[in-house]
Amino acid sequence: MSFLQLNNISLAFGDRDILKGTDLRVGNGDRIALSGANGSGKSSLLKIAAEINKPDSGDISKSPGARITYLPQTGLEYSGSSLSEEAEKAFSYVHRMISEKKEIENRLADIDESDPSLNELLHSQHDLEESIASSGYYLREQRISEVLSGLGFSDQDKEKETGSFSGGWQMRIALAKALLTNPDLLLLDEPTNYLDLEARDWLQEFLSSFKGGIILVSHDRHFLDYTCNRVAELFLARLRLYTGNYSAYLKQREKELEQLQKAYTEQQAEIGKLESFIERFRYNSSKAPLVQSRIKQLEKIEPIELPESMKHVHFSFPSPPHSGKQVLGLREVSKSYGEHTVFRSVELDIERGERLALVGRNGAGKSTLMRILAGADTDYDGTLKPGTGVRIGYFDQNVEKTLIGSHSIYDEIERETPTELIPSLRGLLGAFLFRGDDIYKPLDVLSGGEKSRLALLKLLLNPVNLLILDEPTNHLDLQTKEVLLDVLSTYEGTLVFVSHDRYFLEKLATRIFEIENCRATNYPGDYLYYRSIKERYSDEQTGSGQSTSGDEKEKNPEKTASQLHREELKTHQASQRRMVREEEALLESIDSLETTVTGLHEELSKPEIYSSADKAQSVQARLDKTQAELESAHQRWEEVSEALTRIESVIAEIQGAPSK
Repeated sequence: MSFLQLNNISLAFGDRDILKGTDLRVGNGDRIALSGANGSGKSSLLKIAAEINKPDSGDISKSPGARITYLPQTGLEYSGSSLSEEAEKAFSYVHRMISEKKEIENRLADIDESDPSLNELLHSQHDLEESIASSGYYLREQRISEVLSGLGFSDQDKEKETGSFSGGWQMRIALAKALLTNPDLLLLDEPTNYLDLEARDWLQEFLSSFKGGIILVSHDRHFLDYTCNRVAELFLARLRLYTGNYSAYLKQREKELEQLQKAYTEQQAEIGKLESFIERFRYNSSKAPLVQSRIKQLEKIEPIELPESMKHVHFSFPSPPHSGKQVLGLREVSKSYGEHTVFRSVELDIERGERLALVGRNGAGKSTLMRILAGADTDYDGTLKPGTGVRIGYFDQNVEKTLIGSHSIYDEIERETPTELIPSLRGLLGAFLFRGDDIYKPLDVLSGGEKSRLALLKLLLNPVNLLILDEPTNHLDLQTKEVLLDVLSTYEGTLVFVSHDRYFLEKLATRIFEIENCRATNYPGDYLYYRSIKERYSDEQTGSGQSTSGDEKEKNPEKTASQLHREELKTHQASQRRMVREEEALLESIDSLETTVTGLHEELSKPEIYSSADKAQSVQARLDKTQAELESAHQRWEEVSEALTRIESVIAEIQGAPSK
């Protein structure tokens, strides 16, 4: 079994501790999510684990021969070879083993059987043969094809020169190479940053079946839930481990933070009393001993520090101006760049209060359609009809290019902030990761991510009734995403957005509009509804052996609306029946488990049980197990009940929708 062990690692930048006495062990099957606020030291810890940077103190140990692959957030670029050739370089470590094996074979060809080094050479040859076989080298063409395809590269891309790929695709190349190295330990720093939903889903499956160990930093909560079985939290330079996925960590952490908040409040009250007494009697000579006693008490208090994640910022939008019921309408909209068609004959009606999510692979045309909806692109065929009184706020992925000047972040945002929100201005900036002296940075020195966050905050403070947001979560950490999600969930206007964050989509979208193969399809339900339709369609195509190619879709480009309604209705009614059956089974199970728990409590109260340590321990173990099963059944019942309510709502919407 391969492992990596960090022992008592410490690191400081100036007088600021980044890591203090950090211990961490990761081995085969460990999938650890590294959590912590921006700037807490996550990337520093990964670089130390990868032995790229050295700690100030502590040591690193790993099993002999263990291979570690590290993927940074950004900065890797490739050129001078085709994509396939670059991917092949991931197996360079195998080429070294092959060369070493050939050297051994050459020595064995000339060695005498009585040579004492014979057995050692034979063992080395055998070990190398096994390592080469387990590396996937002999199936590398197939593996390269699978990984590149999973990360969104087409067959045509494989022969392209790597220098022709943009920055985001360059990092996909780096990720592909990291995965193809098949290391013992994978260290991934925000690998999902440049991936669309399809590529993220593929990466989830890949990492879930990866046999080695993983330490992972990501700001995608759904991705973390799916891939990780432990969470390592960095807080105030200390590292603490939690068992379970990210959601389980949040629940446990919430309880701890409640206790910390209570202790913090009590400590602040005690400090206040001491300081008040000292101030009141500071110049009273008769009270001098008492004052000195209080001063000593105050000096002995070790201040409790609250993490940034507890400093919740809640704010609401300025009330948007009223608009008509019909907010925007597209009729027969088509867009091309020369001979390249982005999409054709798009029909879309957006009504007041909707939260519409645009989905589709990278390059499908989502951003193009967003620019058309926002009025930023007028070079298209068809018509766009805005509704009465519509005022649009548009967040473009490249909006940071408009933020230039020598004035500060604070000055820039202050002039955009409504008067009633001025007292909350620092808190609002803090929610978007501008804290302390950062708020006085001039715009010209800000990074692209900082400008993007600032532009998003400016937009949210404007009283508009239609928000069009193109990937607003790209540069936000998990805490800030929660703030944004909370704000958008209570927004009274209309929202159209693109996001590759599945948790964000699941919590926010009320309707899905997909662009695929130059066509647009409407899904009148939330993201889970959309996924269920897509998965059913995929299963049907796989089961029947039918092709889902774009050419076949062209031959039968569109089903009638009534056909789509009937198919969607049948799918959801089938899901509804399955969920009703599961709900009934869960309720029966819950009833049975509750009866068992009651019986075990009665057993524990019997003298012959509680007077025997062994018997009491056995009954208690059964009780703990049953209560855990009961809690799990209750949780699943709540999930099924919520999903059933959603499906019933969608069924009612489909049944009430007009067909054409």
